Amino acid sequence: MMDSTFYRSPLEAISAPMESLAYVAAFDPAGRQKDAIAVLDCDAGSATYGEVVGWAELPTAGNELHHFGWNACSSALCHGGHAGHLERRYLIVPGLRSSRTYILDTEPDPRAPTVVRTIEAGELAAKAGYSRPHTLHCGPGAIFMSALGGADGDDGPGGVALLDHETFDVVGAWEQDRGDQYLAYDVWWHLNHDTVVTSEWGTPSMIENGLRPEDLLGRRFGHHLNFWSMSQRRLLQRVDLGDEHQMVLELRPAHDPAQAYGFAGVVISVEDLSASVWLWRKGEGGFTAHKIITIPAEPADPAQLPPALQPFGAVPPLVTDIDLSVDDRWLYVSCWGTGELKQYDVSDPLHPRETASVRLGGIVRRQPHPAAPDLPLSGAPQMIEISRDGKRVYLTNSLYAAWDEVFYPDGVGAWLTKFDADVERGGLTADERFLRHTDDFRGLRVHQVRLQGGDASSDSYCFTD
Repeated sequence: MMDSTFYRSPLEAISAPMESLAYVAAFDPAGRQKDAIAVLDCDAGSATYGEVVGWAELPTAGNELHHFGWNACSSALCHGGHAGHLERRYLIVPGLRSSRTYILDTEPDPRAPTVVRTIEAGELAAKAGYSRPHTLHCGPGAIFMSALGGADGDDGPGGVALLDHETFDVVGAWEQDRGDQYLAYDVWWHLNHDTVVTSEWGTPSMIENGLRPEDLLGRRFGHHLNFWSMSQRRLLQRVDLGDEHQMVLELRPAHDPAQAYGFAGVVISVEDLSASVWLWRKGEGGFTAHKIITIPAEPADPAQLPPALQPFGAVPPLVTDIDLSVDDRWLYVSCWGTGELKQYDVSDPLHPRETASVRLGGIVRRQPHPAAPDLPLSGAPQMIEISRDGKRVYLTNSLYAAWDEVFYPDGVGAWLTKFDADVERGGLTADERFLRHTDDFRGLRVHQVRLQGGDASSDSYCFTD
């Protein structure tokens, strides 16, 4: 019997029952406490709404849990041989620093996931030639897992490893001809257009000990979008956004499978400290990319800034995540430097319209949450997750441990919250019942959120209706 959380189309996903639970990656940056997956109650009618109601401890510490995903999702309907027996059951949780990957079973009790397998760093290195696994997507023929480094932590090239859908064995590297691609970060696709898209951050040596000014000012981070043939597994086109645009991170393709466009976030411009969002789209001559949103830096008293920013006298927005609602109408942009979460109406993708902005934390402001007005918040909106119906937006506040310390040298703590979104006219309202912070996560930091039954950034669809 087909899993009921495999949705034929975006509309079917939007109409499905809302999530009851959220799974959250939690890690100890010091590598002393064991890392974990926290489980939060998302049922507004529950007596434990907004609370941590489950805790799955991993066998080890020091993994730096980052992005993770489901073993199977709606893309199972796009290819033969899987829809009848695959189910959205296992969470695949990579350790960005340790290169281990953990498989957690969410059955029989979704509030108490259990570790059923560990993919050791040596298996990933030996079979795929990669390390530093980053992003998971369930896809055609296998699970796609991007990786930043080469075997055994070598600087690269980074790329995409394949995992078997059922055994979770490492199958090998996905690429057969990578051309000039070397840096890696995110991976996504347009299934009905035979296209894979990848983005670029940096190599392990460029990120693991914090941000080195010479790498940023030397324009050594990634600044390309890479477009591949999915069927031939080869690079077709690289689009250079300009080397001033450093760190092309999150990719959010349109959910409508008939469309071949998407959005990419750029962390910073070395020319003016602004951040930006770009639109890629397919034309007769291939793919093009256009900057559609520019977010400027905010002037600040150098005395209020961390040492790395004092020479500039400004706070960069630092766009570290973007997310697109399942109906492809609302784009959310997190500004991890200034502490702003922005909402845009992207019904016309080339001409986005800002419809809401809220602030939490921030390098200078430390804006409190309305539910705790006397508690200044460190960190800022970072990872964003949107419910399938678009009405709930979940946020966490940590970027990457070694970089947290650069921009928030007094510490980022840990917090997770939720905003309610107006999906008709636009707008964001803080949910004052849904704020969890440091002690709730046993002193660990939190990063990505995944929602029971799927969410806006983890499913791809096969049909338009």
